Amino acid sequence: MRVLSPALRLLLLAAADAFSPISIGRPSTILHGGHIGSGGMADTRNPDTIQHEDPRKSISAAPSFEEYLKQRANEGTTAATAPPKPIAEGDFDATAAISAMETSQTKTVGDIASAIPDLAPKPDQSYAKNDGFTAMGNAVSLQASDAPGPANVAWISDLSVDGALSSLTIFNGPLSDVPHLIQRCFINEGMLHFFLDVRPRAYGAHDLRDADGNYPGPETLGRKAFEYSGARKDYDTKFGTEELISLLDDTVAKLEGVTKNPGLGDEGLSELEKVTLGPLAVDISMPLTSGNVDSIIGLREKVASMWLGWATDDSHAHRPGAPVNSQYVYDTKYRVCYHDDFRSCI
Repeated sequence: MRVLSPALRLLLLAAADAFSPISIGRPSTILHGGHIGSGGMADTRNPDTIQHEDPRKSISAAPSFEEYLKQRANEGTTAATAPPKPIAEGDFDATAAISAMETSQTKTVGDIASAIPDLAPKPDQSYAKNDGFTAMGNAVSLQASDAPGPANVAWISDLSVDGALSSLTIFNGPLSDVPHLIQRCFINEGMLHFFLDVRPRAYGAHDLRDADGNYPGPETLGRKAFEYSGARKDYDTKFGTEELISLLDDTVAKLEGVTKNPGLGDEGLSELEKVTLGPLAVDISMPLTSGNVDSIIGLREKVASMWLGWATDDSHAHRPGAPVNSQYVYDTKYRVCYHDDFRSCI
């Protein structure tokens, strides 16, 4: 069996968080007949309580979201309503950087909870720092939530590894075309690695774009070319707007010492990455400086705010028919593949 380096293990942990909830020993109530909500998703917000002689197999009563936020505050994390504190000039400590990101991310999740009242914590998929789970010897906090039914939020993962990783992953249910949101910051050896993707829900053949920005037409793809073109147009019109593009470009331009990692069109990407990576995905590395940390925190907050605006806009809800069906097939297929690929490599 091949032994993975600690850094690679942490990156794999982040990759798992990007496409699937992390299971670390607690039983999931969805395997025991969870209620199916009106949105077609299993509702595990009220799992049956279980008292087991092994505490890891016990499930306590689900707290309200207000109680959940208070619990986080009591653990030493700033409450969701408190503004994030900027990194002091010259303080490039990884622990301080992740702490600032965690504070900001807690506020972001609190804002989402305020705007989506149906959002509820998933205690069987959540782990507080005092639960004792660690990665590379660092405390791990994973706060999971969802909002089945009309709100159509399938999964929110608020993940933090002290001094190493800050990650927010949001997946939407099949009843809207609102993009998934993946934001991840990983710190290693004085470098900050940042990934952000506003991921399309329907396949638009972005991976087939050539060096000149052109896509194959019906002479190559047949009628599918029109389907893919329509998916790209919908995404560009509703989500991948000039506002978002300018925000991403302007932020990256002012970062210090930034280098870009392989993106769409790069032969170094895996086949799975080619078909799932969004056209506006940002994958960069940079020195761990106070300016870079502040800029990345600001970008994460703004993009999450944009996602929240889309998620609460009823115009993005699907009408019954082909769009939701084709989107569901693509969305489900590649999320499952990503999950399986990750599990097979460790």
